[in-house]
Amino acid sequence: MKFQTDGLIIKEMNIGEQDKLVHVLTKSHGVIKAFVKGAKSIKNQKCAPSSLLSYSRLTFYKSRDSYIIGDARSLRIFSKLRADVKKMCLAQYFCELALTICPREQQAEEYLRLVLNSLYLINEGKRPENLVKPCLEMRLSAMAGYLPDLRMCSVCGEYTAGLMYFLPREGRLECASCRSLSGGAIPLSESALHALRHTVYADDDKLFSFSLTEEGLNMLNQASESYLKYRFEKDFKTLIFYKTIA
Repeated sequence: MKFQTDGLIIKEMNIGEQDKLVHVLTKSHGVIKAFVKGAKSIKNQKCAPSSLLSYSRLTFYKSRDSYIIGDARSLRIFSKLRADVKKMCLAQYFCELALTICPREQQAEEYLRLVLNSLYLINEGKRPENLVKPCLEMRLSAMAGYLPDLRMCSVCGEYTAGLMYFLPREGRLECASCRSLSGGAIPLSESALHALRHTVYADDDKLFSFSLTEEGLNMLNQASESYLKYRFEKDFKTLIFYKTIA
């Protein structure tokens, strides 16, 4: 079977002296693992299009149990990310999220668009990194079916308050008056709560369109990181490394 689709290289591994094994987040087939023959040679036309963070038009050949990339043409290479260690580490975390959360063997255009938009914003410096990151974390989780209940306090129904608590293990809210002894509760100011709601409920074209104080962004990031850790039951290695240099 042969097909062509657009995709973002989210992981690459060297195979032997000349070949690579890549994971690609594609528009039409979700995450695909594929071999790229000769891609380690800079003279090979597939070298750049099959490199990490390259967004490319790719031709796949599928055999019984594997994919091979034949033709490849770069559509966009996020060169500014590669020139900035901190941004590159954050981009690699985005790739690890995509590899963990995005679907396989099924249409994934919305996932691809979200990841590409997030990379573009940090590549061009159009939005703060610590604003883009929780938006991607929470929206990817929601798209994958892990939607937290952020409508109101899960005990008394209070919609907003000066201080509320997010329980990432259960994916719900409690107001200060109803706060239980549940471990890991994360305090949220009123603005941080509105921002957390925005990350999962806002229209796609408005996802990154808000501002927050540094304190609020810290709360938001703590909430989103903790939520992913419980939902996917893992510590993301690239996030741990990013936080050592951020």
